Amino acid sequence: MSAQHKIGSGFGHDSTADDVLAGIDLTGKLAIVTGGYSGLGLETTKALAKAGAHVVVPARRPEVAREALGDVAEVDELDLGDLESVRAFAERFLASGRPVDIMIGNAAIMASPETRVGPGWEAQFATNHLGHFALVNRLWPAIVAGGGARVVSVSSTGHRRSDIRWDDLEFRQGYDKWAAYGQAKTANVLFAVQLDALGKDSGVRAFALHPGGILTPLQRHLTHEEMVGYGWIDEDGTPHGAFKSPEQGAATSVWAATSPSLEGMGGVFCEDCDVTEVSTDDAPGVRPYAIDPASAARLWTVSAELTGVNAFG
Repeated sequence: MSAQHKIGSGFGHDSTADDVLAGIDLTGKLAIVTGGYSGLGLETTKALAKAGAHVVVPARRPEVAREALGDVAEVDELDLGDLESVRAFAERFLASGRPVDIMIGNAAIMASPETRVGPGWEAQFATNHLGHFALVNRLWPAIVAGGGARVVSVSSTGHRRSDIRWDDLEFRQGYDKWAAYGQAKTANVLFAVQLDALGKDSGVRAFALHPGGILTPLQRHLTHEEMVGYGWIDEDGTPHGAFKSPEQGAATSVWAATSPSLEGMGGVFCEDCDVTEVSTDDAPGVRPYAIDPASAARLWTVSAELTGVNAFG
């Protein structure tokens, strides 16, 4: 795991995905972007494709994805909340014999009403974390075959809302939609920490990130009144000035996936197209518990037990 400090990337809050890809040729590279057909995922897909990559977008609603993407990307079916769907997609992809150079776990749900999936798992933890955990582990042969692949886990400052609730992962003792989202986003960071530790000897590096505040379909479970109350928008729906456009929101994902300045690094949390600092207050940065190696290893073990999948077991 690399040092969790800014590296002076030359990019920042207002940089777009196209900005960070300027001069980078991804011809011949294959990228997989979950949720790559709406919001910042769509901008991520378009930017990677424009730079020459072949992008595969596994989608829960493939017909909607094909309509949004046209010929920009290859679309396949995948429901991250259904481990059988994850297995089926991975098997179809592995059968194609193609290596993966970039894997971006972008799909997510946020602040949803209490929902149970699979064997009764809390849906935000299951979809945002366990689904991606199973997907990456099942695709591992193709990721290793990429020879220097990067795996990017899209988290959020939402990770500050909750550490992993080791004694009640599934919120059996009372559901809180924001705590559940926070736990899932902390899990996204810890996943990258442990994957980097396990994969770096094979040339695979992993990164987690906060893309910034962006108004996208991710907010579908929130009311207008809630978003006004949070200070995200004003009464007429205009976003707060600190919010990013989707093109800016996709920038950190694309930067983490491709930047030459991250060569030889991994396991770090990024924000505004740079590695960010550790923060225990309201300053930008990542909470110490989200990058704790012991917690990362523990969560990996728990996730492998829950999903029955572990490429390193």
